[in-house]
Amino acid sequence: MAGRLYICATPIGNLEDITLRVLRILKEVDLIAAEDTRNSIRLLNHFEIKTPMTSYHEYNRYDKAAKLVQKLQQGANVALITDAGTPAISDPGEELVRQCLEAGIEVTSLPGPSAFVTALTISGKATRRFCFEAFLPYDRKERRQVLEELKKETRTILIYEAPHKLKKTLQDLYETLGDRPISLCRELTKKYETNFRTTLEGAIRYYEEEEPRGEFVLVIEGARREVIREEELRDVLAMSVPEHVALYENQGMDRKEAMKQAARDRGVGKREIYQALLESES
Repeated sequence: MAGRLYICATPIGNLEDITLRVLRILKEVDLIAAEDTRNSIRLLNHFEIKTPMTSYHEYNRYDKAAKLVQKLQQGANVALITDAGTPAISDPGEELVRQCLEAGIEVTSLPGPSAFVTALTISGKATRRFCFEAFLPYDRKERRQVLEELKKETRTILIYEAPHKLKKTLQDLYETLGDRPISLCRELTKKYETNFRTTLEGAIRYYEEEEPRGEFVLVIEGARREVIREEELRDVLAMSVPEHVALYENQGMDRKEAMKQAARDRGVGKREIYQALLESES
């Protein structure tokens, strides 16, 4: 009978945040797959866990996942842990989970700490709807595309960032999103945990004087819907009348309704839209 893969959440700072269930599973499984065995050995030693470990990280995620699947198929139970928090969230563990499920191996998750959830709950920002972006792309073109998509995102936005990249990321966010309320959460669950509530512009000014320290979770207020509508109107008003009407037709409206909507956008009568269409066709 095949073994089972256990996704085990581990503390993001405070060791007391580990669950009793995770401790039991880490002791009972045949093997622990850890992102960095040098880091994880401190956790295991603290709780006197002697289970063998193997490394599973970004640079061996595909080949090592295949080897772990083989062990699971042979009956071994494996626990997956990351350096901190919940594995498979912005983490190479997602590949291991995918391969296990494709091979018919049972996967179960043991809930526990997660940095972005912890930051969201203390941020004071809206929590009913949120968008988790993890780390912004390093590639300049891809980064710009993601930022442009976030410009119209109405949900609360969560982004991870390292201290040495924080200033650039804040500047990029400000230039694309404009000035927004933001909570900069760092050292979560640790002695010097902070929740710095300010604006993007205020954060940029603050870190001109202060050197960023610790890993950050940025919690940014989503765009207001009325602002998005204003930006969309500017875009459509730059179109010709035929392009404007065609835009709505392509969204499923019939010609009559598309003309009405274009007239409302432009603040003119439907007759004027009709006349412009006739002139474009002549």
